[in-house]
Amino acid sequence: MQAIRSKDTKPELIVRSLVHRMGFRFRLHRKDLPGTPDLVLPKHHKIVLVHGCFWHMHSCSNGKVVPKTNAEFWREKRATNMLRDRKTRRSLQKRGWQVLTVWECQTKNIDSLTERLRLFLGG
Repeated sequence: MQAIRSKDTKPELIVRSLVHRMGFRFRLHRKDLPGTPDLVLPKHHKIVLVHGCFWHMHSCSNGKVVPKTNAEFWREKRATNMLRDRKTRRSLQKRGWQVLTVWECQTKNIDSLTERLRLFLGG
């Protein structure tokens, strides 16, 4: 578990690089916002969250993996992550932020991800 990062993950670095190449400037992991979002674009009032498919139970094949050992613990932990994600998203939206969630599996197709980010950020 010590090797699992919460910041500066490979998917997050990919998203950061794309957003920066598009000419947008952003802040990282702002502690004054719920859930310390991965990328915050204050000028545009937009937030990009980068989620790992396994940890946040995405609907892709990686998110549906069931660990063989201690399965109940992991099911509960991942379910709690999903609930926290929903609460965080709602809280950010109530504060007037537009939120985009990028899943780890979506970072595999750079062209598609770039277009999705461009549409969200309006660039």
